[in-house]
Amino acid sequence: MSRVCFLLQVRRDRLTEYKHRHQHVWPEMLKALGEAGWRNYSLFLREDGLLVGYLETPDFPTAVRQMEVLNVNEHWQREMKPFFEGLSGRPDRGMLRLEEIFHLD
Repeated sequence: MSRVCFLLQVRRDRLTEYKHRHQHVWPEMLKALGEAGWRNYSLFLREDGLLVGYLETPDFPTAVRQMEVLNVNEHWQREMKPFFEGLSGRPDRGMLRLEEIFHLD
């Protein structure tokens, strides 16, 4: 099982709405993430907009590819793009993945 941590930057003027949107994630999107192997998926947001994501999956590149082809993901990414700074494309393609250097089992 791979542990994945990534960063994105949410626009400060959109923080409240971004949090609200994630209290109401579409059931189809939640189902798609689960079927694509995204487990223990969490998002953490700092007050300056730094977003830290964490998930576990057997194979991250495969999990990302499985989501990329789904209409529900395309729609979700299009809706979420305006919330982020510094992205030239979709948020799911702009994640800055961090290197894991330690894990306590």
